[in-house]
Formats: sequence, C-alpha cells, structure tokens
Amino acid sequence: MQLQANNVSYRRLAWQCRRGMRELDELLLGFLAQGYAGLDADGRAAFDTLLAYPDAVLLELLMGRMTPADKDAAGIVRAIRDTAAG
Repeated sequence: MQLQANNVSYRRLAWQCRRGMRELDELLLGFLAQGYAGLDADGRAAFDTLLAYPDAVLLELLMGRMTPADKDAAGIVRAIRDTAAG
C-alpha cells in the first residue's frame, strides 16, 4: 500500500505522529516519510500500536533509554532510530 500526502490513511498517521514534542515529531514524521511505506502489514500494525504509547514512554524508547518488551514494537523502534541515523 503506497501512502501519499493526499491519502486519508497518511493524513491520519501524520496527525498521530505530531506529538507536540520536537524530538518525537521529527523522529515519527521522518519515519512516516522515509520508512513506513516499506513496512509489511505486521510492521504497520506495530507502528500504530507504538503511536498509542504515552509521549514520555515513546520518547524514552526512541532515545534508547528504555527497551520495549514486545518484539514487534522493538523492531519498529529500531527502524525509526535507523531512519533517523541514516
């Protein structure tokens, strides 16, 4: 499934990625733009689940100060961090 800026699903995800915290906004929106389209259905579901985390927890995970117990969430966190580093 190709996501484009005019796609309803893309706009919904972009809205969910805007957290009001610059670090999270940059990481999540950057991943949405550069890495999300390459995910399979399970990866997209894991990303949706990750977006439901509280901002404080999400920041700790994406900064590498916490490790998610769920392996799917851990994979998405790693992908987001890799996208930001790359």
